[in-house]
Amino acid sequence: MPRGCLAIHHFIRDKILLIMNYEPVIGLEVHAELATRTKMFCGCRVVDTTSAAPNTSVCPVCAGMPGTLPVLNRTAVEYGIRVGLALGCEIMPTSIFARKNYFYPDLPKGYQISQYEHPLAVNGEMIVDTTKGERVIRIRRAHLEEDTGKLTHVTDNDEDYSLVDLNRAGVPLLEIVSEPDMHSLEEVRAYATGLRAILRALGVNSGDMEKGVIRFEANVSIRPVGSTEFGTRVEIKNLNSFRAMERAVAYELDRQAVLLERGEKIEQETLGWDETNQRTYTQRSKEEAHDYRYFPEPDIPPLVVESGWVEEIRRGLPELPRARALRLREIYKLAAPQAALLTSDGEIADYFEACSAALRKAPPRTAAIWISGELFAYINQTGLQFSDLRVSPRALAELLDALDSGEINQTTAKSVLAEMLASGEGASEVIAEKNLGQVTDNALIAGLVAEVIAAYPAELASYLGGKETLANWFFGQVMRAAGGKASPVVLKDELEKQLSVLKHHAPS
Repeated sequence: MPRGCLAIHHFIRDKILLIMNYEPVIGLEVHAELATRTKMFCGCRVVDTTSAAPNTSVCPVCAGMPGTLPVLNRTAVEYGIRVGLALGCEIMPTSIFARKNYFYPDLPKGYQISQYEHPLAVNGEMIVDTTKGERVIRIRRAHLEEDTGKLTHVTDNDEDYSLVDLNRAGVPLLEIVSEPDMHSLEEVRAYATGLRAILRALGVNSGDMEKGVIRFEANVSIRPVGSTEFGTRVEIKNLNSFRAMERAVAYELDRQAVLLERGEKIEQETLGWDETNQRTYTQRSKEEAHDYRYFPEPDIPPLVVESGWVEEIRRGLPELPRARALRLREIYKLAAPQAALLTSDGEIADYFEACSAALRKAPPRTAAIWISGELFAYINQTGLQFSDLRVSPRALAELLDALDSGEINQTTAKSVLAEMLASGEGASEVIAEKNLGQVTDNALIAGLVAEVIAAYPAELASYLGGKETLANWFFGQVMRAAGGKASPVVLKDELEKQLSVLKHHAPS
């Protein structure tokens, strides 16, 4: 068997082994930067580390200078409580910060201030929707900590070295740890995307994964189907996109299934993900795992959260994405995947609801189709945000009403939208300026149909000889002759009528 075919054979075989014999057991640790103006324990501004000059937002506190004292950021605590409440967690009245001790070049103090035994929030859950129905993913804890700096590895004239940027050091982080309740890649993605949507809806995180504001770590193991005991798990570190997370988890599940089928042991270890070669690699084994020597942070007193403040934050929570999706399904009769897509971003959901409110004739489902289709495609091509669009929800509603009333057809509507996106003009202005109104005159369309049929005798003969798919071809030719403005309904009826007459009178 050729090598490529052999590889495919093994891949399919391994997938079958995994599906038939083993159950995945997966938990996620999600590190989310909190969108505060200043850092966790000092007054330095939080800056975009992808564009700001290195080491320009640093002070003695976040640089780890001896004798400096941290001061806790109240907004970071509020944001952490928001997330905890949204996930149904119990907010602990007292939580304690600890020092997590390890040495690395991007950790200037030689330790990270985090929460360990006494976190801010515990025992929550998140409901995710899958093709098999609802699944409840339990949340073990959500705790506050500070981010590290950033290393840039450089090769210059065959010399390797690393540069340290401390702009990110001390940025507030919330680590959200799930229980190992996910048993498929679909559940992993649903949980990760759902959590990102919640963080964005709460206004505590931008969700911009390209800038590293959300990072995943996956704990992965497998066990024989029907078993309740956990297998040996591995941890995959620093996955910075949904794609990387899914591929890393899928690779690891396959690798472990093959090892167990061969009678080999799975080693408990910490892994990285090699994006280039699409495989995991060992970072450190269990024997080399860090002992972080946690102990209470002596410079920060216990964090006491008053119940009145928690309730005030609870009353201010917005409608969460899943609740909004269920409401859109109920009110606007949207399909579940469509509602989930629209509510993945609050800005998009706001746009849809504003457009739906402005519609006079077209159903809201039409707006959902055009937003998730044409507008999403435009956003992906241009890199813009919905807030940057030159077409307002009311302007899109005007276009869709024109389409629904038959003033323009589908093809023309797409052309009009493209012009609206480019110029910012309204639908009626574009239609009038370019004379794009739909042709519904029966006599005019009948004449065009007759002209096209007469112009293509060979194709007509093929159609009359039994090649009936040519009816669609004739439709396209007439539409082209009409400049794309013919009413599809009128054109279809007239074409069918004339072809039927010709077929009836054709010699048998």
